[in-house]
Amino acid sequence: QVQLVESGGALVQAGGSLRLSCAASGSIRSINTMGWYRQAPGKQRELVASITTGSTTNYADSVKGRFNISRDNAKNTVYLQMNSLKPEDTAVYYCRYQTYLPNYSNSWGKGTLVTVSS
Repeated sequence: QVQLVESGGALVQAGGSLRLSCAASGSIRSINTMGWYRQAPGKQRELVASITTGSTTNYADSVKGRFNISRDNAKNTVYLQMNSLKPEDTAVYYCRYQTYLPNYSNSWGKGTLVTVSS
């Protein structure tokens, strides 16, 4: 079992920046993927960005050029730097941990709220 704790959500004005953090603890495998997802009211949860232990990243088209995902493997922590925030970025942001070795394992955090005012 892996536990995830997100932090950093806040109310920010459009054009502003925020940095989210997600700290993982528990049975963390050396090879894994961590990512950020978001869910806005009335919408499905969607991938924002993900990063592997080898630092391969993947971004949703809507955040490319504005958001940057990074991780500190020594601290088992993943970060999401969000710049040029837009009102449509308003959502609950969830951290996710996945590994396929030796078996598939998937964990979610409880989420942190990001509100972008216009």
